[in-house]
Amino acid sequence: MSESGAESTGEAGPGGAVLWWERRRGVLLDGALALASAIECVVQSAVFAGRTGLPVVPTALFGGLAGSVLLVRRRWPLAVILVAIAVLPAQMGMGMAAVGLYTLATTEVPRRIIGVMASMVCAGTALVTFLLIEQDAGLREQPIPMWFKPFVAALFAVAITLPPVLLGMYVRARRRLVESLRDRADGLERELGLLAERAEERAEWARGEERRRIAREMHDVVAHRVSLMVVHAAALQAVAPKDPDKAAKNAGLVADMGRQALTELRTMLGVLRTEEKPREAAGAAGGEQESAADAAARLAEIAAAGRRGARGPRLSEVASLVDQSRAAGMAVELSVEGDPRGYAAQVESTAYRVVQEALTNVHKHAAGAAARVRLAHRDGEVAVQVLNEAPLGGGQPGAPAALPSGGNGLLGMRERVTALGGGFVSGPLDGGGFRVSAVIPDRDRSPAAPGVGLAS
Repeated sequence: MSESGAESTGEAGPGGAVLWWERRRGVLLDGALALASAIECVVQSAVFAGRTGLPVVPTALFGGLAGSVLLVRRRWPLAVILVAIAVLPAQMGMGMAAVGLYTLATTEVPRRIIGVMASMVCAGTALVTFLLIEQDAGLREQPIPMWFKPFVAALFAVAITLPPVLLGMYVRARRRLVESLRDRADGLERELGLLAERAEERAEWARGEERRRIAREMHDVVAHRVSLMVVHAAALQAVAPKDPDKAAKNAGLVADMGRQALTELRTMLGVLRTEEKPREAAGAAGGEQESAADAAARLAEIAAAGRRGARGPRLSEVASLVDQSRAAGMAVELSVEGDPRGYAAQVESTAYRVVQEALTNVHKHAAGAAARVRLAHRDGEVAVQVLNEAPLGGGQPGAPAALPSGGNGLLGMRERVTALGGGFVSGPLDGGGFRVSAVIPDRDRSPAAPGVGLAS
């Protein structure tokens, strides 16, 4: 039911459990205590039998049996204390009472029960001690104050009772503390496991977000430039036999667009390589496996660095973008409302990419259709809208019949805009055309929420 002070650490012993003992060394300890208590009771019972005239052998056997009850102190500590109280009138069982009180105090029984048992042992010991002092003939002949005998009896009883109780309560408090610390350590271990799992999930999300960001950049860089190159190449093929000058001009445009696409790709790959070098250096210097939390933080830093490192396109370059589409044979009208402001780089880049992807979609899916680009500068936000008419039946001469499409253009635009807290709308018009509208808030300048897209 309880453990002694020497065994209160709660560690598993080398041997297995025996009956109610958790470890074999507990059996040896209790056996030694029971043997010592039995010897004490046998000696005291023999003295008691000689003083009272009782048979020595039966009295000694009874004392030895009473003292051996200490063997079950862990299982029934209350029984040990009650037996010790019962044999107190025979001036034996003092050690058994002390060990029993200690054992009871180490258990989880209510304190009031411990107090009652300790009071009974204390009162019995004081009474027996007082009677022994009274029977001492030598003390009777001496002039002793009346309070001396009760005082000595009470002092002896307290000295026998109080120390084992206090020691047992200390051991119980220490055991509770160890158990609470162990439970807390287990709880912290579980929490750390959960945090590691969540950090791994965040790291995986960051890696996926970075992959999507790179995919969007690659799509924006490649799709638009290559689509215009295909349009110009088709026109070059159609007009080369008839108009060599125009064919040479188209060839020059194709070369310029190819160079621009390569420049943007090199810039993007350069940023990625720059971000990779510090990570490799840190791995070589540390030599330790990166934790999930560190991986998540690093990936977030990479994503932020990627957005900061590469100089993205600006709103001032939208006019050049429109000119490129015009050079490819598209009728494009550009209108700008409001005064240009210094938006955040990511806001300008996102607005530019929306116009770029929308015009690319017109080249792909509405060859020969006229388009209109509207750019509105507002307080704390920028609005972009690209409208195109229904495609012509036969298309323009030399225009490609169809350009491949991965179906990710509109999705990429929506992801870009919503990532900045903006609103994005796209869909067909009643007349057969198509509309792409986005409102992007400039969070560095105004916390205002984005409004609805431009009216068609």
